[in-house]
Formats: sequence, C-alpha cells, structure tokens
Amino acid sequence: MLPTAHYTAFIKRRAAELGFMYCGISKAGFLEEEAPRLENWLNRNMHGQMAYMANHFDKRLDPRLLVDGAKSVISLLLNYYPPEEQQQPEDTLKVSKYAYGRDYHFVIKDKLKTLLHDMQQEIGEVGGRCFVDSAPVMDKAWAQKSGLGWMGKNTNLIRPGTGSFFFIAELIVDVELDYDGPIKDYCGTCTKCVDACPTQAITEPYVVDGSRCISYFTIELKDQIPREVDGKFGNWVFGCDICQDVCPWNRFSKPHQEPQFTAHPALKDLTRGDWREITHELFSELFRQSAVKRTGYAGLQRNIRFVLGEEAPTGPVLPSSNEPRM
Repeated sequence: MLPTAHYTAFIKRRAAELGFMYCGISKAGFLEEEAPRLENWLNRNMHGQMAYMANHFDKRLDPRLLVDGAKSVISLLLNYYPPEEQQQPEDTLKVSKYAYGRDYHFVIKDKLKTLLHDMQQEIGEVGGRCFVDSAPVMDKAWAQKSGLGWMGKNTNLIRPGTGSFFFIAELIVDVELDYDGPIKDYCGTCTKCVDACPTQAITEPYVVDGSRCISYFTIELKDQIPREVDGKFGNWVFGCDICQDVCPWNRFSKPHQEPQFTAHPALKDLTRGDWREITHELFSELFRQSAVKRTGYAGLQRNIRFVLGEEAPTGPVLPSSNEPRM
C-alpha cells in the first residue's frame, strides 16, 4: 500500500475510534468558488455585528495562509443530535440542541489534538493545526469539497442518510493524502427550510442573511433585539433549530453517543415560569460548561424577556464578542 493510502486509511480509522461520524479529506488550496460569494455576502452586510467575519478575508479562503506548508484539509463530523428523552418540550422555552451539553469547542478540540498526536506517532513529523470555530476557516465549504455532504438551502451541510445535526471541525496538515470528491446536491425542489424561517433569514435558497437569523439575535447581537422581529422567535431563547427540524433529511438523525453532550437533567423540566425566574446560580448550574455561556446570564435574561413579550431596558446588554482566536 502506498504511504498516502496507508496514512489516509489510518486517519479515517482513528477518527472513527475517537467518535467522529465521518472523515473526508481535501487538497489544501484557494477556494475559488467561495471567494465571490463571501465578498458579496459581506458587501450586503449580512454578517451584521459579527465584524470578525470581515477580518482575514484571504486566510478565510486559503488554508495555506493559516498553516505553513499546508497540503491537506481533514474535515470531520461529530453528531450532537440528542436522545428523545433529553429534548425539550415544544411548550417551554428552548435552547438549540447543539448547546445541551458541554461546549463543543472543548470536546472536539481534545479529540483533534489526540488525532494529530496519533498521526505524528504513525506518520512521523506532521505539522498542522486544529480548528473548531477558532479561526477563519470555511468549515462547511471544506466539508463539502471532501464529500461529507452538500450545502443545503439553509446553508447547513447536509449528509444523505444522516441529516445535519453535527459539528464540523478540521485538521489542516502539511502531509499529502488521498483526497475525496464532492457529492451532488439532494435538496431538489424542497423549500421547507426557506418557508419555515420566521424571520425570513433565508432570503433565497442557499443564501442566509445572518443578521436576520434567530441565532444571531439571541447570541451575537449585543444590543436590544429590534421590535420588528417581535413575536417571531417562537420559544427560542438561545439559537434556533427550525430550519433543521423541518428538513426531511433530519428524519434520519440518530442520537449521539458522546457522554459530554448529555443535557443537564433539569433542563427539559423547566417551565416558562422557571425560565422567567431563572437565577444566576441556576444559570451557572445548568450551563456550567455549555455554549450558552457565550451569551451570558444578562444576555439570556434579555432573550427570555423578549420571547415572553416583556419590556426590557434599553442599551447594550452583552459585552462585545471577541474575534475568534487565531
């Protein structure tokens, strides 16, 4: 077996042993097709207050500017779809499924570091970096190029027979490997995600105005939520799963097997009244290591008041978010 084939087989086998659903590999290079799309998206100010999206434009499109001598982008998927008994009832306030358990940044980064270490043990000297939303990497574009799925009309990566409830991460390394190719788009004529979005954030198939997404309003926005979207959030107080919940492909979603993603047992039992009266102590207990900590106690209170139709103080309520670490 040629070294590249052997190394590639080892990486994919080890990734599976670490709990990743799928692993695909692409040749590192400039993302020619994504460049004009990203530029147009930024020019239309669809990133809103997410100023970091406009930074490092060149690095965002070329991983060789992030990792010296980069030759391969290893894309990995990790399932986070919760078991039915952990999911929140429809009539209570809700957080996005990805935030039920421990913050995925920590969970996945540990797995990536292990995989990179094991590659170095097996292959020899390997230079590379691990990425989990921590630098300007277009993770969905690389996952698509490596055949892990196609970009759906809601701009989430969708994998046939699996759906879209998974995290995407990358290892960018300076080793030549065998490369996978993209698969076709299976969205067809379906527009369920476009039709279901209550804030019309999916302005057209395959284009999402990030500044109109419920996830943006409840996580990224640092000011008060504008009244023009009053009554459109349903019960979502952190993130939103609507465009994924209605996607026909997600009927294939299966519960994850990652203990660290297990929800706090009290989360699904909170009533609307419990949410309204949530204390800082309970917030810290429920979301001790959760991604919900990103919006903070004050931010979550703002979101709860908005969803419940209560007036809130004016002015900024959240600290400015830091640019993702390089």
